[in-house]
Amino acid sequence: MTSGPVAPRPAGRRRRAPDARSLPGLPVRPLLLVLVVEAAAVAAVVGGLLAGAPPARAGVLLCGLLVLMAAVHTELSVNAERLRRRIAATRYINMTSVWTFAAALLLPPGLATVVVVLIYLHLYLRVARPSGTPPHRQVYSAATVLLAVHAVAGLLALVDGRAGSLAAPQNAALVLGALVVYTAVNTLLVVSVLRLTAPGSRFLAILLGGDIGLELATLSIGGLVAVVLADSSPWFALLAVLPLLVVEQTTLVRQLEAQVDTDAKTGLLNPAAWRWRSRQMLERDTRTDRAAAVLIVDLDHFKAVNDRHGHLAGDDVLQAVADVLTVEVRDQDLAGRFGGEEFVVTLGGMRADDTPADRAREVAERIRRGVRALQVDTATAGRVTGMSVSVGVATTPDHGTDLDGLLAAADAALYEAKHAGRDRVAVRRPAPPVVAEGSTPPFGLSYGT
Repeated sequence: MTSGPVAPRPAGRRRRAPDARSLPGLPVRPLLLVLVVEAAAVAAVVGGLLAGAPPARAGVLLCGLLVLMAAVHTELSVNAERLRRRIAATRYINMTSVWTFAAALLLPPGLATVVVVLIYLHLYLRVARPSGTPPHRQVYSAATVLLAVHAVAGLLALVDGRAGSLAAPQNAALVLGALVVYTAVNTLLVVSVLRLTAPGSRFLAILLGGDIGLELATLSIGGLVAVVLADSSPWFALLAVLPLLVVEQTTLVRQLEAQVDTDAKTGLLNPAAWRWRSRQMLERDTRTDRAAAVLIVDLDHFKAVNDRHGHLAGDDVLQAVADVLTVEVRDQDLAGRFGGEEFVVTLGGMRADDTPADRAREVAERIRRGVRALQVDTATAGRVTGMSVSVGVATTPDHGTDLDGLLAAADAALYEAKHAGRDRVAVRRPAPPVVAEGSTPPFGLSYGT
């Protein structure tokens, strides 16, 4: 597992991202974490070398075999790996943990360190550097893996886990425990640095966005490889390479699909993807007796921003507004860019008896205030301030349960907000009840009087 692009930025003052290609370009807190983790990895390696016995010939051969298999795996998947690394959304998970986890289970810490260092050096030369990954990210990733490997070594030493066959039934729980320890150390360190790089981002969102299931599956294959290497012909472990390549291709297809659904300028859903997912959400809410809302968010006087500051600065402003939307809605809600300076949000899963209009207005007001407070530091025009948005809101069941009806109602509410002076939220009033011709109004009153 390696760290990747940062998670969405919080609302408020938005600065240009630090130069991610240099270690000093990181903010102070993630920089300190990176340095501490790397120092701890060096200390763990030195301690393991000083405390360990000279490596046995069988261990050296096994070390070489693991490095060889990892190199073959990397070379066979090099093109897919480079592409996956370029398009990863939050962090990139590579599948070399199959070999590093097997090394942690089978080898003493010194030889396991050699495996990790050689694998990550080869991975950097063949995948990371051609993909444009900064060297310090690869070093940090290797450091987190080294700490995970030494944590597994500590667990095995604590329970004398290297005695006997890994395939023995009594060692199954030990292998599972080692998998949990490895995952916890590595994942916690990677997600923590991403979380510190993006204050206001959600730990769980980063974790789930990084495909923790894929990481666990990869480590499980690593455990099986370790059992095969320990209890049968080592060359049978090559049978793991083909399943890994298939999993990588499947993951790549899924990442490409996500890329197709994403608006390039803002990272939000594009119109087609937002419509499709919103329809699914509305159908689900209708089946489960839940309410939903659609918000149309329009950036006021955006043409003036482009005319005054230029289109590049305008793109920075659009990204800043998208960041506000990302922060202010829940992970299960849908935020998209509808075109130009217009954004859309679908809020789902609300209780029908919990005044969905008030809930939607509250979210819309948070978005409006967040945009109002933005100070966007642009690369071409300095700091841009004074942005505002107008928001139109429509909810189910007041305006129906189909997306087109909600969009029409929200658009009408947006017009009301614009007509009333902009920088405000308008909730569409429910349509009056339809009275059949010839029916008698209550209390003898006549409609329209």
